[in-house]
Amino acid sequence: MNKLKGVHHVTAITSSAEKIYEFFTYVLGVRLVKKTVNQDDIQTYHLFFADDVGGPGTDMTFFDFPGIPKGVHGTDEISKTSFRVPNDTALDYWLNRFNRLNIEHTGIKEQFGKKTLSFVDFDDQQYQLISDENNQGVAAGIPWQNGPIPLEHAITGLGPVFVRVSNFDYFKAIMEEVLLFKEIDKDGSYHLFETGEGGNGAQVIVEYNAILPRARQGFGTVHHAAFRVEDRAEIDEWTKRMQSFRLPNSGYVERYYFGSLYTNVAPQILFEIATDGPGFMGDEPYETLGEKLSLPPFFESKREQIEKLVRPIDTVRSTKVFEKE
Repeated sequence: MNKLKGVHHVTAITSSAEKIYEFFTYVLGVRLVKKTVNQDDIQTYHLFFADDVGGPGTDMTFFDFPGIPKGVHGTDEISKTSFRVPNDTALDYWLNRFNRLNIEHTGIKEQFGKKTLSFVDFDDQQYQLISDENNQGVAAGIPWQNGPIPLEHAITGLGPVFVRVSNFDYFKAIMEEVLLFKEIDKDGSYHLFETGEGGNGAQVIVEYNAILPRARQGFGTVHHAAFRVEDRAEIDEWTKRMQSFRLPNSGYVERYYFGSLYTNVAPQILFEIATDGPGFMGDEPYETLGEKLSLPPFFESKREQIEKLVRPIDTVRSTKVFEKE
C-alpha cells in the first residue's frame, strides 16, 4: 500500500468569487488556472488557484454557494491553509507587503522549527505562509511567472493543513492507522503529522481543542482538504482500505481534472484523496489558463444553462502586464 504523497488541494468557501479572484491574483500573486462550476451544484463557481502550471499540491480552490451564511471558527474543523514560500527572507517581503496593503496578520512566528506568517482575507478565512528554508521532502511548485510577486519571494504551493479537533485520540488513530500518517513532533496542543516524502508539502498539524464550541461551516471556512495519490488504481486501493475500517466513503468520483475519493474522517472534517492527473492543462492553452468558463466534457451539453446560472467574471490576465513589486 503506497502512502499518500502529500497535500493535493484545499477547498474553501468564499462570500464572493469576484473578491477572492482579486485577492489571490493581486494580493497573493497566485494564478487562477481553472474557472469552472461545482459539479454537484452548477449554479456555484469553483475557482482553482495554483502554481504557474496548475501542478498537484499547489492549488487552493473556492466555492461561492449562493445565500450561504458566514461560517464560525471553532473546534472540529479544517482551520487554516498554509502556502509555501522559498525562504525566511521571503517572509520579510510578505510582512512588508501585507502592511502596505492593510492585510491583517500576526507577524512572523515560529512553529516546529519553521518561520511562519499567519493572515486572513475579507471573510476571515485563515491562512499562513511557511518558509521552505532548510525544508526537505515534497518539491515545491513553480511560482506564477507573469504575476505581480518577484519570483524569489512568490508562493510555490501548499504547506501544512491545520485541523482542530475535540477528540484527539480518535483523530490520531484515523491519521495513523487508516491514512498511514506518522506523528513526528508535538508543540503544546499542536501535533505534527507527516506522510510520503515529508516536509512542508506533506504535513498536517492537528490542534487538540475541547474548549472552543464546534465550528459552523459557511463562507470564510474550509470545505475539505485533499491528499495526493498517483492514479485511479491507488484510489481503488484506498477505497478498499476505508471499507476494511468501515469508514464511510464516496467510492471513486470522476472530476475530469483529477479522480477523487471522499470520506468524513471526523465530525465536520471531510478529507479527499485525489489523483495527480490529468490536471488543468488539457482544455486550455498555458497563456490563457482560467480565462474562460471551463466545463468537463460531461457538462458541455449544459453549457448554455450553466452560463445563465453563473454571472460572468472577468478573469482575463494574458493582456495585462503586472509590475513585480
